[in-house]
Amino acid sequence: MTQISTSSSEKIILGIDPGTRFLGYGLLRITNDKVTVLQYGVLNLTKYTTQGAKFLKIHERVLGIIEEFLPDEIAIESPFFGKNVQSMLKLGRVQGMVMSLAFSKSIPIAEYEPKKIKQSVTGNGNASKEQVAKMVEIIGNIKLDAKMHDATDALGIAICHHFHNKNISSTLKGTKKGWGAFVTENPERIK
Repeated sequence: MTQISTSSSEKIILGIDPGTRFLGYGLLRITNDKVTVLQYGVLNLTKYTTQGAKFLKIHERVLGIIEEFLPDEIAIESPFFGKNVQSMLKLGRVQGMVMSLAFSKSIPIAEYEPKKIKQSVTGNGNASKEQVAKMVEIIGNIKLDAKMHDATDALGIAICHHFHNKNISSTLKGTKKGWGAFVTENPERIK
């Protein structure tokens, strides 16, 4: 098992894009506000024919990632209302499983709505998956596999969490918020 040490100025965030066909995951190391992509991938569940087999595979893989990388925080896309009720129920089960694994390891977990994730990463709540992937590449200073949208979405979720926590901690310290503060605190996101 690989053990990653963290100091007070360093943390590891695991982002999860839940799904019952494809589950994306992405791990970031944040060191003094520098974002480094540790690993990302997609768990392809299409070869499993039963929900039980899919859930077992999700449980095994997510638990393995948690035990290998020891994330300090986990961020997951929150449930959203779609037209297909069965799909929404299955997705909710996957989200619940991931949350249960986080709680069992005493890892704080945060949920973010899809629009909030896109807004945080790209500045546009209606951004496409391609736009999210491009901004993840810029922020993480890495070339990503363009075919792995579930994984780039997971990295976007982790980045959203990092930006959200940064803004919360800044607010708690009493700094002013607004676009001016955002530009000052996030020069790498402005072109």
